[in-house]
Amino acid sequence: MIRLPFRDGFYEVKPSKIICLGRNYAEHARELGHEVPEEPVIFLKPPSALIGPNQTIILPRKSNHVDHEVELAVIIGKRAKRVSREEAMDYVMGYTIMLDITARDLQWEAKKKGLPWTVAKGFDTFAPIGPRIVDRREINVDDLEIGLKVNGEIRQLSRTSKMIFKVDEIIEYVSGIMTLEPGDIIATGTPEGVGPLRHGDVVEAWIEGIGVLKEEVLSERSILC
Repeated sequence: MIRLPFRDGFYEVKPSKIICLGRNYAEHARELGHEVPEEPVIFLKPPSALIGPNQTIILPRKSNHVDHEVELAVIIGKRAKRVSREEAMDYVMGYTIMLDITARDLQWEAKKKGLPWTVAKGFDTFAPIGPRIVDRREINVDDLEIGLKVNGEIRQLSRTSKMIFKVDEIIEYVSGIMTLEPGDIIATGTPEGVGPLRHGDVVEAWIEGIGVLKEEVLSERSILC
């Protein structure tokens, strides 16, 4: 169970699904050799990938190249189906930070074969979240600093104003495809600067006004030895 501080208490994070956006920052799309999309690119991560703050990202034996991706995450507050952009924000409970951890070599391999790449996104511990949830009424996410350090070295640094599709547009698009349930998470994409994680790394991801999400990184091979 993952409990995050929210308002004057705690919120139990139990989404029915985690929806992620790919290529929602133009420079990130370009660094991976992709065109800037004309509509949101979405994929799913399983809720079993979630971990809380100050826990451990496990690098799986199946992969030799695992990347970090810091993202603004939206927590849905009430059931949303075919919601318009104008009313979209009424369905947001709050915001937090999520790391979309990606087995990049497995993703590349799947793409070359024309196959889905859920395997690259769905490992246990591949969706760290935290350190808290900020009420949507207490923060304006249109232009916040977003960044990530590994062992104290800045890897990613940008602003949410550079997102191609904004939160209201994303909710409109996603809710027109699948019904969003209370507690569902939408991760809104990562800026440029994604890079590999190694055994023993310490990751610190931050978003202005939300805080710092800190995780350690261990190799599955080391745990099983």
